[in-house]
Amino acid sequence: MPVGRLGLVVHGGRPEAGEAARVVRAWCAEHAVSCTDIDVWQDGGRHSAQEEVEAAGNPDLVVTLGGDGTFLRGARLAAENDALVLGVDLGRVGFLTEVPVAAVRTALDAVREERLTVESRLLLTLRASRRLEVPEEMEALIKYGRGPLLPPPRVREDCETDDEWGLPLHVFALNDIVLEKLARDRQVSVGVYVAGRLLASYSADALLVATPTGSTAYSFAAGGPVVSPRAEALVFTPVAPHMAFDRSVVTAPDEPIGLRVLERSGRAAVSIDGQLRGVLDPGDWIGVYASPRRLRAVRLGPTDFYGRLRERMNLTDAPAAVADGTAAPLWSVTTPPPGDMAHLVLPEAPDEPTRDP
Repeated sequence: MPVGRLGLVVHGGRPEAGEAARVVRAWCAEHAVSCTDIDVWQDGGRHSAQEEVEAAGNPDLVVTLGGDGTFLRGARLAAENDALVLGVDLGRVGFLTEVPVAAVRTALDAVREERLTVESRLLLTLRASRRLEVPEEMEALIKYGRGPLLPPPRVREDCETDDEWGLPLHVFALNDIVLEKLARDRQVSVGVYVAGRLLASYSADALLVATPTGSTAYSFAAGGPVVSPRAEALVFTPVAPHMAFDRSVVTAPDEPIGLRVLERSGRAAVSIDGQLRGVLDPGDWIGVYASPRRLRAVRLGPTDFYGRLRERMNLTDAPAAVADGTAAPLWSVTTPPPGDMAHLVLPEAPDEPTRDP
């Protein structure tokens, strides 16, 4: 695709990210591409995604240099502008990033020459009974040793608003939206609704709604299932619930999940992709659902999600199974599948790692 404007999100704490940024800027200069650093810490404050992408000249490609956390920042900006996002891996887990740092120039050439696939990922958005805000005294405590918080989510002006359906908030979450307790000695009590009907009332440390992409993040740590990023679903997972039913619930993408803070509950914090965005009182609620907008992620080849799962999660084989030796491949990766399997997505032959000279 033609790349006219590129926005760069760099992990400032990694020297190798700074070196990779110089490579990207040099590539942009060679190809007459406008390149702007998107600095979320600019002027000592924190800006909304809309302000950041406008300051960057509304890029049509966002490149992130860091780990999955940096990619989440870039994804928020890309979703705001309906831009493509390319993740360059400098992290330790790397479920979201696409290419190793050594291949960044090759990756940019592939995007420019349209040797790419655009992968569409489900995003979450929400409505709330009131605007999300963080109390000043809490913000001062949380900011200690960290940068400033993101500003409160804006209310969408292009959507209907009323007392029954609440306020539509300008939110895009790639991983998850979490409602969690604030006090160590007091859990949150929450009524959980699926498609408008009460599922159960929970007392728990937290309750979260994840995308398939986010199923390998907080939801996984809380005991939730691993879901293919190609799937279309929402994953509800309770964290340390005080009840017998402690399992995740996977819903259809058109079934919203509502979370209402009950009368005797403690206050609850709302986090979006790991960023604290507001505090709710008893009686407040949020409704989480699939956004009509999707994330457009650049893929340069087939993504071996399950191979990456095995590698990054350090999966080991059962000792009894190892006695049989290494399991052989099940299906061929070098010959076409038979006709009755031609409609399936099966692994391709792995490519050799690409490295810049």
